[in-house]
Amino acid sequence: MPSGAPKGENSLVDMDSKAGDLFSAEDAHPTGTGGGGVLARLWLPKGFSATMAKEWIDRRRVSIRPWASFVDQRKFSKPRNFGELCQRVVKNVEIYNSNYTFIFLGLILYCIISSPMLLIALAVFAGAFYIIHLKSLESKLVILGKELTVPHQMSLAGAVSLPVFWLAGAGAAVFWVLGATLFVIGSHAAFRELEGSDMEELLMEPV
Repeated sequence: MPSGAPKGENSLVDMDSKAGDLFSAEDAHPTGTGGGGVLARLWLPKGFSATMAKEWIDRRRVSIRPWASFVDQRKFSKPRNFGELCQRVVKNVEIYNSNYTFIFLGLILYCIISSPMLLIALAVFAGAFYIIHLKSLESKLVILGKELTVPHQMSLAGAVSLPVFWLAGAGAAVFWVLGATLFVIGSHAAFRELEGSDMEELLMEPV
């Protein structure tokens, strides 16, 4: 009888090697030159990185002004004239741009959560883009002699999901978000008084 590891151990070794090939993250490469595992197909396209998004959010969080000061009612007053109104809007947008960004994102999130049909439409768009993208990894997608890049794939996914967005009233949702954002940010920027240091900096700027 030939010597060697028992049959059961050989089976375990084979299963471990297959699992390594299947879920190896090192082989995940957009060009398809790596392994043929499942995770090799689950890479994010160029320009879409969780690290980049986290870094952007961290930068915004660092530059954000304290919310207690942002909503302090004692710091709000009616501008004396149109010139002061313009000065407040320009300077407050510069000072509180990170706060305004999070307000905008919060309104978008509220609009999505409060509309189940919009959630379904976004899921259809994400699913369509994911399927199209996986197909492009298997073989190049060519339409009218041109290879589909990531922006083209997103456009195609948007065209596929357009009827669902129309049924969900996405147009009305977009106008609601923009209108609410302009109202909230415009009102705050117009009525929020400038700090003393901000006024001095504004006066020192060359005309």
